[in-house]
Amino acid sequence: MLLLVVAVLFIKLDTAAAANFTDQVLRPVIGDSQVISLEGLFFNISDKVNQITYRFIKPANSFILNGSVAISASDTAAQSSALNLSPLSVATASISAGEGIWRNIPLSLFPNNIVLADTFITPDPARPYAFVTLAQMDMSRLRLWSVAGTQEPGGKVGKPGPGVIPRNVQAQGTLVAAFDGGFQYRDGQYGMVVGNTTYLPLKKDLATLVGYNDGRLAIIKYEGQDLGGGVAFVRQNCPMLIENGIIETQNEANRKLWGRTITSSIYTWRSGIGITAKGNLIFAVGNSLVPSTLAAALASAGAVDAMQLDINPYWVRFNTFNNYANGAYAHATIMNGVFDGSYNYLHGYQKDFFYITKK
Repeated sequence: MLLLVVAVLFIKLDTAAAANFTDQVLRPVIGDSQVISLEGLFFNISDKVNQITYRFIKPANSFILNGSVAISASDTAAQSSALNLSPLSVATASISAGEGIWRNIPLSLFPNNIVLADTFITPDPARPYAFVTLAQMDMSRLRLWSVAGTQEPGGKVGKPGPGVIPRNVQAQGTLVAAFDGGFQYRDGQYGMVVGNTTYLPLKKDLATLVGYNDGRLAIIKYEGQDLGGGVAFVRQNCPMLIENGIIETQNEANRKLWGRTITSSIYTWRSGIGITAKGNLIFAVGNSLVPSTLAAALASAGAVDAMQLDINPYWVRFNTFNNYANGAYAHATIMNGVFDGSYNYLHGYQKDFFYITKK
């Protein structure tokens, strides 16, 4: 009982120590199912408190976008033709102005072009305090890479990864962004391959992000099919959120898998990734989400295929980087409330992640 009380306090504080204590100390003592139930209890109680608070107070949006700027008419004329910057359809009025309006994230590597833009949306009418930030990336100018963590997902089977953005990439000054990968080994043993190294073997019937040597990306339901030649990396995580433009979150066979075993119904922080019909990348991250609202947000931004990445406050993250001298970077989180993972990405991280560079 004491351990349960300590765990509740740690989760409420939402710190790195809380996440590491839960995974490395609490789980081995009381077991996965107890920890999952504890997390579910805490996050769902927090959701009820948020609902009640919003009903009477209606606080201002605390999850504002970081660093992005409004796009002017002159900016639009100089934008990347690959990005769709049309306003998103908004179903309900937000408590903040600007919902669904794309904003430019200025990058020193692209001073005269818009290759990374963000907006926010509130996809759950019953939870107007649930904000999803969406980042849209022009993949004709950018390149996605995958890094296995020093412990996850392959460390448990003797396949630790480097856990860091390569030093030569950092020194080149071409780094643009980095964001979280998928679940830990114990939460699904989902496949991961980078180059010639198989950290975990691929499993069937899962959402699978495939990156190719020429920069192409695909999110597919893997059923054992040939992925073709020139594969640079593969990462699996949970079932498909969106497949061929159809949201798949009502599939009863999949519902338990988007959050370990029972946590698909937990309203918590979640991140996801999608690909548009033009091949551009959409990243989504937000609070108080379930798979259906995460999928709705990704679909609203044009994702035709999409998958969930990680869940819970400490693990979801997105950082932008601007090179200013000899591989040193200014960095920022994409929105308030998202954990700053910049140090981990540049110096070493236990979990897998993705990073974006200029082509």
